[in-house]
Amino acid sequence: MTNALPPFHLMTKPAGPDCNLNCRYCFYLEKEALYKENSKHRMSDETLEAYIRQYCESQNTPELTFAWQGGEPSLMGIPFFEKAVALQKKYAGGRPIHNAFQTNGILLDNDWCKFLKKENFLVGLSLDGPRHIHDRFRVNRGGKPSFDQAMKTLKRMKCHRVEFNTLTCITRQSAPHAREIYQFLKGTGTTFMQFIPIIERKPSEAASKLGLTLDIPPEFKADDDDPRVMPWTVEPLQYGKFLSNVFDCWIQKDVGQIFVQIFDVMLGAWMGMQPALCIFGETCGDAMVMEHNGDVYACDHFVYPEFFLGNIHEKTLTAMTGSPQQHAFGEKKKRELPDQCRNCAFFFACHGECPKHRFLQTDAGQPGLNWLCEGYKHFMQHIDPYMQQMAQLLRAGRPAADIMRMLPASKS
Repeated sequence: MTNALPPFHLMTKPAGPDCNLNCRYCFYLEKEALYKENSKHRMSDETLEAYIRQYCESQNTPELTFAWQGGEPSLMGIPFFEKAVALQKKYAGGRPIHNAFQTNGILLDNDWCKFLKKENFLVGLSLDGPRHIHDRFRVNRGGKPSFDQAMKTLKRMKCHRVEFNTLTCITRQSAPHAREIYQFLKGTGTTFMQFIPIIERKPSEAASKLGLTLDIPPEFKADDDDPRVMPWTVEPLQYGKFLSNVFDCWIQKDVGQIFVQIFDVMLGAWMGMQPALCIFGETCGDAMVMEHNGDVYACDHFVYPEFFLGNIHEKTLTAMTGSPQQHAFGEKKKRELPDQCRNCAFFFACHGECPKHRFLQTDAGQPGLNWLCEGYKHFMQHIDPYMQQMAQLLRAGRPAADIMRMLPASKS
């Protein structure tokens, strides 16, 4: 362990942008335009070993966590990940190893589940809700729905006792169904939920020149009423109300039993801790992404030429993480905030959220206001009294779940 830098996170895409689904809201499929030299994007054994060796050397931590995403990482097949696990054990220096694997689940048969269980992978299953919500966007290359396949995989993982959580994308179309989505996910047996707001801008002129384009299917033309964003982009207040409605379900019965990522992060903020999720951090730059060929970019949301840091066959991960370019990228988040953010009562919990979403102007005309600002304010005002109460419980040495005994009975 030779790294003097703070630990960093690296999301790895072994199959690049390749996927066996064609989700209508996916922003990553377009990244094929950056790697036109091959129709298939697959990580080589040489790149895999260089990555694992460098990552192990760069992490001055007692444990190691590897994050596999895509595209669809299962396209690499089980033998690739068997090699990955063997290399992790070779270079980890005896440290415990954790693997997180984000997937649509389509290819996860019994053999996959046996492997994932044997090697203790944590699987994140993309599941947007019940059938009528999930299948609206999550379709295969032929336009066929994927809900049944995802649910079969979920059942199979439970049968093999694979540890899993769910990742749910929230669109303009699904946001009104907050309670239905939450109760559905709860019914699947998941105990950890992530909700990801879909915010996709219309391609800029520069992006279009690179071939980065997004087509709007005919069935969404009626919703295409904003020149700034795609018609599936969740509206700001709409997202705030979605989170508030999910919170209302959770706070009544599920504290300590169901873990919702954003609620955990907010409770930490109300406890006076720095938010643990990068989008809410004061600065960023410690969560990079690596493509199939070893190219490293500043962030998963900024895979564009101007944010390219280098390739692991030419530079070390340590050098790229500690580079002036990456430091400037991280500090820019704090530096380029409008006064409205700095003066906000909830700045301690939000910090202007992700720079990718800061494309509005304030009422005073300053740039850099987050698209979701109105929604986050609504949500944080809603949860504030509960968060204060749970923070008091924790400071008194009591579990946050005790709040459920202090609330009036639910009317829902």
